[in-house]
Amino acid sequence: MRAHILEVHGSEGVELFKALASETRVRILELLAQSEMNINELAQALNTSQPTITKHAQLLEQIGLIKTEYKPGVQGMQKRCRLAYDRFIISFEPTNPPEDRVEEVEMPVGLYTLVNPTPTCGLANADRIIGFLDDPQSFFDPERATAQLLWMAEGFVEYVFPCTLGAGVEIRRLELLMEVCSEAPNYDNDYPSDITVWINGVEVGTWTSPGDFGGRRGRLNPPWWNDYMTQYGMLKIWSVDTEGSYVDGTPVSETTIADLMLAPHHPIIVRIGVKPDAEHIGGFNLFGRGFGNYEQDLVLRLHYVTRGRGSRPEAVVTQEGGENR
Repeated sequence: MRAHILEVHGSEGVELFKALASETRVRILELLAQSEMNINELAQALNTSQPTITKHAQLLEQIGLIKTEYKPGVQGMQKRCRLAYDRFIISFEPTNPPEDRVEEVEMPVGLYTLVNPTPTCGLANADRIIGFLDDPQSFFDPERATAQLLWMAEGFVEYVFPCTLGAGVEIRRLELLMEVCSEAPNYDNDYPSDITVWINGVEVGTWTSPGDFGGRRGRLNPPWWNDYMTQYGMLKIWSVDTEGSYVDGTPVSETTIADLMLAPHHPIIVRIGVKPDAEHIGGFNLFGRGFGNYEQDLVLRLHYVTRGRGSRPEAVVTQEGGENR
């Protein structure tokens, strides 16, 4: 037979607690756990007057712990009592789920910590090309911190994002947003490239960019930027949660948030690149807020909940008066 369970949360159970504070009412519940009984049978079993038992039964019925009904008996109609629930569960955990919060960090594309470019490659800020075109040494120019566009035909670039979340949180989802496309000489709208993201050294997934986009100017490009160069990218979102990894919601791998080994007050290392053995080695362009069509830098979002402190286990109170923890 299916068990009937009453679950109450914290202050919702005040009336229940009051009812169980009476030894007589607890004894009534113990007797009814064995079988249905009428008021007279309960009074005899507890050596108590019928009016007293009637008052206790009425209170138990009012808060929903027992049910009563009148049935024909030897001396007319009698009031039969039975339990409404097989057990009561008292929980002190919050009834509402923890609120999902978001921490967001934007990282300029020029503030990388590690880079391995192969020509064609370069960097640009709002005013000019940084260093020299197709010279990997330009990626180490101090002015690279102002870069709002970088590109390379092969290789990778790596960023370190801060994580200021404390020990009392649980990260449930990570998102990395970027405007990105392939890298061809000048531009080529049909030039696929397999662009991969790694988080803390763990491969998240690969997206194949269809091309290096040009032919019309990017909305944010500065006036000095030539029309025959790359103009814009596509806004893509790599994400990881408890189930796996995705690009724009499409599954790309089975890597989960637990695999990333995210830790409170621990930096998060993000690598963007093209594998040497990729099917389509077409490089990539990364756009900051001054180039392309989207006014943003690289964006890292952490979706998290705050874990409750001092949580206590549920107490399961059965009709036999025992408590299981």
